Amino acid sequence: MKKLLSGALVACLATVSLGLLPAAAQDRWDGADDLPTNPLACPGAEVEEMAEGEGEMMEMPAYDGGAAVDAPDLAGQPIVLVDVPKLIGIGYFAATTQGQQEAAEELGNVTVTTDAPTDANIDDQIAFIENYIAQGVNGILFAANDPVAIAPVLRSALEQGIHVVGYDANSEPDARTWFVNQAEFNGIGKSLIDQMAAERGEDASFAIVTSTFTTPNQARWIAEMQAYQENCYPDMTWLATLEAQEDNTLSFNQATTLINQYGEELDGIFGMTSVATPASADAVTQAGLCGEVAVVGLATPNAMKPYVESGCVQSVVLWNPVDLGYAAVYVMRAIVDGTLTPESTSVEAGRLGELQIVNGSEVLLGAPFVYNADNIDDFDF
Repeated sequence: MKKLLSGALVACLATVSLGLLPAAAQDRWDGADDLPTNPLACPGAEVEEMAEGEGEMMEMPAYDGGAAVDAPDLAGQPIVLVDVPKLIGIGYFAATTQGQQEAAEELGNVTVTTDAPTDANIDDQIAFIENYIAQGVNGILFAANDPVAIAPVLRSALEQGIHVVGYDANSEPDARTWFVNQAEFNGIGKSLIDQMAAERGEDASFAIVTSTFTTPNQARWIAEMQAYQENCYPDMTWLATLEAQEDNTLSFNQATTLINQYGEELDGIFGMTSVATPASADAVTQAGLCGEVAVVGLATPNAMKPYVESGCVQSVVLWNPVDLGYAAVYVMRAIVDGTLTPESTSVEAGRLGELQIVNGSEVLLGAPFVYNADNIDDFDF
């Protein structure tokens, strides 16, 4: 879209109406933490960078996770787990639950139950975890709504001998034993920005609809997106970021606000959640702007199929959340059995094979995957 609004007007509108200065006015998007960013190589530079680094070994960071205190020896014995994701009732966490059940059935000595709030509310999530600590379980799986706020209750679980494994959205590292990372943050950031550049050009102006500014995985993705974009696509303009609380109606309304606020200045919208991305696509569709405002984001294939099939959305970036839930259960079983320890460099995860340890206490599921018109019908979740 042509950039008709002046930069000063855009900045003013973003500050007054959206409550957040454009990223250009910020030193850095720090979201929920102050960790350094690590942008990947720009397109065309990857081969050269790999050649220069060939033969170099990356030093493995020291294990920085926690440990269950005096946990009972249940190696090879049946264990009971509870899964407390951010919320239930959306396709994404239905898919992680499916994967957990598949892993439990394969292993044969694991029982796992998913139970969580119907809204992405950290206080409610903490209450659910406290309830299961009181009931007594062998392990807790979680996807955090807030990495700091959830940490005390998870530490309490560890202190009572309950193993704790995170997936999808992390906590403070010492509040859980391991975290199953669906994809490294810089890989997600690169994939999203590259897709926007391919669809709307290297000088595109974009906005973001996320869950909350402190949701850990989304905050890290946005930080890596900013670092990568500034390095590889310096002519892109980040207009604004809005929170939508994992709520479909609010996500639609926030995307509509961006469309109305920025008009022809807006080239694309990034959806940072499996709710925000289809809602943003719906807003663009209803505004009659398919082909003019690109929607690129993270979502499950089934939610995006209508928009991909209509041509309003060209690409969806994600991983397989079924595999993510599946891996989390295998990691928990390996902890209990003693085959995954702080000294490990990998872990066996059933049909997924050997998964690598990264960043001290994270198990990496793999690289992000791009769903498009050529492959999206091959997936059903």
